[in-house]
Amino acid sequence: MKCRNVYSWNAVIRGLALAKSGEEALRLFLIMERENVKPDEVTLLAMLRACAYSGMVEQGREIFSSLMSGKYGFPPGAKHYTCTVDLLARCGHLEDALSMIKEMPVEPTKSVWGALLAGCRLHGNRELSEFAAWKLIALAPRNSAYHVVLANLYGEMGRWNDAEKIQTLMKERGLLKDLGSSSVELEDQKDLLELLSAVDGAAPPLTRGRGSTLSMEKTLLRALSSNGALPDANLD
Repeated sequence: MKCRNVYSWNAVIRGLALAKSGEEALRLFLIMERENVKPDEVTLLAMLRACAYSGMVEQGREIFSSLMSGKYGFPPGAKHYTCTVDLLARCGHLEDALSMIKEMPVEPTKSVWGALLAGCRLHGNRELSEFAAWKLIALAPRNSAYHVVLANLYGEMGRWNDAEKIQTLMKERGLLKDLGSSSVELEDQKDLLELLSAVDGAAPPLTRGRGSTLSMEKTLLRALSSNGALPDANLD
């Protein structure tokens, strides 16, 4: 490529991030800097994602610290915070992730709490999972997926009364209709795709003595996939 500008670098780094080739993305990022191409917000977002997808905690921390120090000429935005929380939570640094959320200069978004919840579910921190799930429900009370995850979590904890309270809440809010015609926003599903996929594989469907299942996660994912809201997923 004769003319390599920030846009071409961003495209390559983002591709490597999605391919979970974090080390190669970092190598190109350093070459980009050596060639005096100034990274922009998109570049740093792609790098933080590359670190998150490849488990490169220390490198991600360093990039975020550089953002905070003003090295690149702009402060971290909400998406940079989200990616860094995702990085920390994925790698099990849950308290650090929560501390970062509390220190955000703006109100945490659904994406931020979703990233924390996904990490908590992945690493089995049920108490913090509950905290994050309630934050999501407060932000999006019409989102079925958040209620489903919380109900299933209560089932795992043996808190059957709380699980049934969530189901009752869903009924009151009209969220237990046919999931095949779910009206949950695409934006919410984009945020929750990885969360629900991780939760789906984290534990078997939960049942209570009388055989009634409290796990609707596979059903929800299948319904959303059939609606085109999510890519097809192997759920069997």
